[in-house]
Amino acid sequence: MRRVVVTGMGMLAPFGRGVDYNWENIVAGKSAIRRIDEDLELYDVPVKIAGKVPMGKEAHRFDPDLSLIHISEPTRLLSKIAGKVPMGKEAHRFDPDTVMEPKEQRRVDKFILFGMAAGIDAMEDCGWKPESEEEQYRAGVMMGSGIGGLQTIYENSVIINENKSTHRVSPFFIPSCLINMISGNLSIRFGLKGPNHACVTACSTGTHAIGDAAAMIARGDADLMLAGGAESAVNILGLAGFARMKAVTADFNDCPEKASRPWDKARSGFVMGEGAGALVLEEYEHAKARGAKIYAEIVGYGMSGDAYHITAPSGDGAYRAMKMAADHAAEHGVALSDISYINAHGTSTPAGDVGEALAVKRLFGDNMKNVSMSSTKSAIGHLLGAAGAVEAVLTIKALCEQTCPPTLNLENPADEVADFDLVPLKAKKKEIKAAMSNSFGFGGTNSSVVFKKIDD
Repeated sequence: MRRVVVTGMGMLAPFGRGVDYNWENIVAGKSAIRRIDEDLELYDVPVKIAGKVPMGKEAHRFDPDLSLIHISEPTRLLSKIAGKVPMGKEAHRFDPDTVMEPKEQRRVDKFILFGMAAGIDAMEDCGWKPESEEEQYRAGVMMGSGIGGLQTIYENSVIINENKSTHRVSPFFIPSCLINMISGNLSIRFGLKGPNHACVTACSTGTHAIGDAAAMIARGDADLMLAGGAESAVNILGLAGFARMKAVTADFNDCPEKASRPWDKARSGFVMGEGAGALVLEEYEHAKARGAKIYAEIVGYGMSGDAYHITAPSGDGAYRAMKMAADHAAEHGVALSDISYINAHGTSTPAGDVGEALAVKRLFGDNMKNVSMSSTKSAIGHLLGAAGAVEAVLTIKALCEQTCPPTLNLENPADEVADFDLVPLKAKKKEIKAAMSNSFGFGGTNSSVVFKKIDD
């Protein structure tokens, strides 16, 4: 099997746009979680006619920075906090005009714009573009999303309901919310004619996309793949749905920066976030021949199913995904004892955190004394289908910087993790030869990847 390395990275997250910018804020122990009900307006959803929306901050015009619209009583939202991507033209804010013309923007949901931003940044970072048709055939895209165009689906449903007619539904409605359209748009942008795929496995999406793309390269189906995930579901429908299943926290609306607290006894649910992450994966000899900078090598990938309701509390499925990834890493000369940092799924839910902890302890056993594990969701929230990709980027940064990012708000650890090094409150420097990133999703879908430093 061929070796696969990471040669480009891109990230759009609740701190803003840029890998280094997000990393610096996370390592500094800052939180990007804030109240969102001040963004709410009591205006109706503007009707899209021929794909055109009246834009602006005036009454009845659409301000793109507003995610929650068309709600008559916003105080009924149980959770009033989230990790939202900051919009605007200032440094590190997301300006959609940098990825797509305004006319085209109105034909896609925001999650596609997010995915394009991360993908474009990753491709620019890797410094490669196809110079021949053969090179186009050997490069592809695997970008996914857990939910896709939820806001667009919601808006068009409202339009039908209020107008009692389908005539005002946007003609671009269907393609604007299809998950595979991130991959489609990025393949067009960069002329990538190889594998064009999209992954949809709830909160495991980003990690599965990276692992599956790496597998395509390893077996020779491509030489380069752009892989990751994007999500933009912080809206009234998304928040209401997760609140009804008691998955998001409603206990920290007045102190949002304290809300995401993985493994802490006061945790009561996750905080929704949005954004995108992307990696350029490349066959090692292909990267080496062109003198590419190499961030890390992907040496392990594992996946499993719980076959248990939504997620298994025992952590058995998580354990098997991690073990598969660790076994693959061992085939590349990376021993279990070499994995000294884990970027955990760590969502801040009562059952999920415990299940993952049990799985980690079961896998690492006596090696736990060498393992540091943290959850960057404590700073940016849970980005759902984008989480695995964003956290893969942060895991690679941990390798490159030899630094474990902190778990914020871990003030009173749960009994099950009393003997874990969870990097509470402050980042720590540490020698890291190899690192693991975990993602687990509804439907019992689990994924894990292992990266190692490139020494040669």
